[in-house]
Amino acid sequence: MPTSRQPVDALAMGLMLLLCMLWGLQQVAMKATAPDMSPLMQVALRSGIAALLVGAVMVWRGERMSLRDGTFWPGVVVGSLFALEYLLVGLGMRLTSASHMVVFLYTAPLFAALGLHWKLPSERLRPLQWLGIAVAFGGLVLAFSGHAGSTQHVNTNMLLGDALGLLGGMAWGATTVVLRSSKLGQAPATQTLLYQLVAAAVLLLPAAIALGQADIRPTAMAWSNLAFQAVIVSFASFLLWFWLLKKYLAAQLGVFSFLTPLFGVGFGVWLLGEPLEPRFVAGAGLVLLGIVGVSGHTWLAQVLLRRKAAQHVKLTP
Repeated sequence: MPTSRQPVDALAMGLMLLLCMLWGLQQVAMKATAPDMSPLMQVALRSGIAALLVGAVMVWRGERMSLRDGTFWPGVVVGSLFALEYLLVGLGMRLTSASHMVVFLYTAPLFAALGLHWKLPSERLRPLQWLGIAVAFGGLVLAFSGHAGSTQHVNTNMLLGDALGLLGGMAWGATTVVLRSSKLGQAPATQTLLYQLVAAAVLLLPAAIALGQADIRPTAMAWSNLAFQAVIVSFASFLLWFWLLKKYLAAQLGVFSFLTPLFGVGFGVWLLGEPLEPRFVAGAGLVLLGIVGVSGHTWLAQVLLRRKAAQHVKLTP
């Protein structure tokens, strides 16, 4: 096993492209099957199924969870934040489009960077990252104004749905902060994932029942989507993501995160026929540009240094 993480290669690029496609598609699939099963119910059930699969993997590997290693309470907090994130997503998905939801949800790296800047001295934001945050939040303001010209009823509903998606991104960012600043950050990936999945299943199922969103129409599309969400998205894709984080440089992998909203918007337009407002498109573009500046500042700095060094070599007689 390598003692240090290696730069991203062709294999990592291909796998990250696949992961971004899957993560972008999940919101669209949830929206498409919402008439058969509410997004909230989908997340509750998929989390329970994925938790069983992760538990089976842990048993197969001989992994054991301890309540005395300092990870239990951080695990409870992380699991609760994960459940809150998808509660907000489930409620927001009923009000806004999948294209909007995926963009606002994936603002999480911005909030994670701000939280880590406050929490950990080693995670202080660099000037390029502050610039990225400023650009991204300017994009958010522009994206929220993208409903101009629609009817007041649609405008209000979509604004509320977009706001819930943004709050979901904040909850996701807070999850990252807790993971990075607690002993849970050194725990096996399966253990970290299991905390989140169990909490989502335990908390969201009664929430779906209490909110009257537990009805299921047993269609082939509903069950196919549930299998996709549970086995592919919540289980396989996250285990693959954690494997990549252990093998490759996280900063270089993080640069690919901006592709997920792009795939989400593309799938929403293609598969669901969702309209795109010009202001939202422009605002989303600024948000993604800001995310690249925040998540990929190390990679961008290295690229600029290499170009500067190459130019210096050319100018040297």
